[in-house]
Amino acid sequence: MDQKLKDKKILITGGLGFIGSNLARRAVEEGAEVTLFVRSGKSLENIQDIKEKVSVIEGEISKNEDLEKAVKDKNYIFHFAWQTDLKKSMANPEEDISEDLVGVIKLLEVCKNHNKDAKIIFASSVTVIGETDKLSPNELDKENPLSIYEANKLIAEKYLKIYYDVHGIKSTVLRISNVFGERQRIDNPNRGILNFMIGRALRGEDLTVYGDGEFVRDYCYIQNYMDAFILSAISDKTNGEVFTLGSGEGRTFNEVVRKIKEIVEEMSGKNVKITHVPFPEGENKINKRNFIADFSKFTKSTGWKPEISFENGLRRTIEFYYNKGYK
Repeated sequence: MDQKLKDKKILITGGLGFIGSNLARRAVEEGAEVTLFVRSGKSLENIQDIKEKVSVIEGEISKNEDLEKAVKDKNYIFHFAWQTDLKKSMANPEEDISEDLVGVIKLLEVCKNHNKDAKIIFASSVTVIGETDKLSPNELDKENPLSIYEANKLIAEKYLKIYYDVHGIKSTVLRISNVFGERQRIDNPNRGILNFMIGRALRGEDLTVYGDGEFVRDYCYIQNYMDAFILSAISDKTNGEVFTLGSGEGRTFNEVVRKIKEIVEEMSGKNVKITHVPFPEGENKINKRNFIADFSKFTKSTGWKPEISFENGLRRTIEFYYNKGYK
């Protein structure tokens, strides 16, 4: 394995979550000195196998004194600490603002005052573009967020650009498409629909598809994104830039659930049933649109392209949960 992060000091906010814990594991493998910034009382399940190889700092991202300790001397800061439930953001927008947006500003201020050489890599979302007639909108298209979650992601992007332009705090924004893989919860319908469907299949529950299921999405395996996050950190060509990421391949939701059904039935011997139900009342428009990522700008800057296919990534993901006892 290439050791692009060897001897680098990295901080991962939200390091116990789905994306953060996968990056922590990769960074440890690459020889980095890894620190996770997490809320107190969070489960260490996602890092059980590497917890002796990382440092964990418990704190609140909205508190300067907690952040100062974490940010000191770091080369790269991967910022994943974020409320990820779109519906929750609409139900309680003030909480998202006070934690997510204040958190970004606090992080930028602490870097400005205590570690101006650090580079921040921020996980945003392709959905900040909102509803559009284009199947593959790119970074130059006008953003039109349809929820508080997406609006706050976009505002955070702007904060990062301002601090880069005015204060020289290096940052890169990666707008990621539907991510799936190991260590994401498989029991929450509001976080990672593909992983949720894997959970339903392994529990012997029906796979419920909204509408006709013919809407197109771009699903990309977590380990492909790990490559992208690392490349974005080490490349000077990504400083101050926003990039769209995904697999570049579109699949209807029907195709995805059929493939989940096929692999789970093959692996477990269970019969998995697919049913169609109407879209729930008031469902966000973003969940009905078609999208395929155009990541050509990022490829030009870093050479990145997804190395692991959808089916290979899906099989790895299902095997991970099956082997954990979801049978």
